[in-house]
Amino acid sequence: MPQLALYTFGVLKSPLADTSPLTREFYDIGGTVYQEISRQPGYLAHAEPAGHDRGKLFGADWGAWGEFTVPSWYDKGRTPETTALATTLSLWTDVRPAFDALYTGLHRTALNRRYDWFERTGHPNHVFWWVADGAIPTWRDGVAVLEYLQDGAPAPHAFTFHHSFTPEGATPGLRRAGTASTPRGRSC
Repeated sequence: MPQLALYTFGVLKSPLADTSPLTREFYDIGGTVYQEISRQPGYLAHAEPAGHDRGKLFGADWGAWGEFTVPSWYDKGRTPETTALATTLSLWTDVRPAFDALYTGLHRTALNRRYDWFERTGHPNHVFWWVADGAIPTWRDGVAVLEYLQDGAPAPHAFTFHHSFTPEGATPGLRRAGTASTPRGRSC
């Protein structure tokens, strides 16, 4: 059965190496959020660099997830001292479990604070696509589908929570538990 890849990307207001309370707060909640998400039904895996160097994304060893890269619109630093971005690459069983994990618990709390930490860029901040069972998406894959989404409409190979597709290319929609509406204006 295909697996769902999720790439997220956001430009931070300050570099990861910044020692201000706001940046420390982002890091503190981030570590706890990842622990909580990794225990959610439907979560399979996420990209992690070997060594877990704080702020070192470019040049880190990401193993099967490939060489780290970012969207063309990212115009801030690329060293551990100047990098000002937060990004994830993960695998899920389906859209619904990903939605449930990202819009509840500690991640929901973090999303409520996103504009304290992130710039409003006008670019998409997440994208999904289906991969074959056992395939590991790469950072380049994530950037490519996010840039496609920036320039085009959602499609079976690049979509969002609001405009989702099944592995077969159908558009099932995503309903919130207990309602008949589709989530609108959501970002992760």
